Amino acid sequence: MFIFDAHLDLSMNAMEWNRDLTLPVEEIRKMEAGMTDKPDRCNNTVSLDAMRKGNIGLCMATQIARYVHIDNPLPGWKSPQQAWAQTQGQLAWYKSMEDLGQMVQIKNKAELEAHIALWKTEAKNKPIGYLLSLEGADSIIDISYLEKSYEQGLRAIGPAHYGPGTYAHGTNSSGGIGAKGRELLKEIQRLGLILDVTHLCDISFWETMVNYDGPLWASHNNCRTLVDHHRQFTDQQIKEIIARKGIIGVVLDAWMMVPDWKRGVSTPQSARVSLEQITDNIDHICQLAGNTDHVGIGSDLDGGFGTEQGPADVDTITDLQKIPTLLKTRGYSETDIEKIMHGNFIGFLQRNLK
Repeated sequence: MFIFDAHLDLSMNAMEWNRDLTLPVEEIRKMEAGMTDKPDRCNNTVSLDAMRKGNIGLCMATQIARYVHIDNPLPGWKSPQQAWAQTQGQLAWYKSMEDLGQMVQIKNKAELEAHIALWKTEAKNKPIGYLLSLEGADSIIDISYLEKSYEQGLRAIGPAHYGPGTYAHGTNSSGGIGAKGRELLKEIQRLGLILDVTHLCDISFWETMVNYDGPLWASHNNCRTLVDHHRQFTDQQIKEIIARKGIIGVVLDAWMMVPDWKRGVSTPQSARVSLEQITDNIDHICQLAGNTDHVGIGSDLDGGFGTEQGPADVDTITDLQKIPTLLKTRGYSETDIEKIMHGNFIGFLQRNLK
């Protein structure tokens, strides 16, 4: 089945993890043998080759570069100018993948339709389609830079990532969006960008709802009812996204899938993490909506973690193809499964891209 993945940090893996994503996952693992600088070395799950094998032909691909204030202990860039430059390096990588024929950027509805048509053919080595998304807006030096990004193909943006940011408060922080956040939301709506509410803390989320009336989704977010942590959304927040005709992409990071996950201690096997919990999240969102129209996949695979912190039944991103069978077992129809695996997000883009 064709799969749309609403959140993949491809350029971060290429630029910061120094992974050649044109190679098979197994080859990348071999190249990382003996490396200990990051906890997920040799545990990677994503490459363009694996996406192609798994029929994951379209995704939201991120730029990500956190600017941190001098008193912020989180890792990141020391000035917004440095953060902006990092996102430009990431964009250059995507462009180089286009030059190789490995990827193709989707910027408008006509390009989206053409790419979907291509993936319905039997053509060999089809390029992975990507729409550009910015995870955390701190690299937007001032509001004029958002239009620069739009001209480069940016089509979705999350105002915050982790901690307090320039435009909003994100995960593990608490606070509102402030004047700069309101200005950002106004410009997002003017440009017709998709607002990604993932990572917004509760206060910033609800202030955003008051100040924004454009298209929105949560690209990679699970349910707080199932794992009680503020990184997840409450039923009330999920219902708000549904009421605004948004989509929630479920995420495969273990600590958001099972309670009491302990980093560096728990394993997918010991915590019994599997795609069954992803199916639980999908089902919960469907029950809240009363239909299957507002949920999809936003895997975040290799988003700073690998097989050591993912579902035990996922070795590579190709294993997303196991989800349709799990949904069928729970009584979901083929039509509903197609909506969840690609139709809902693609339909959203068809309605909102120019």
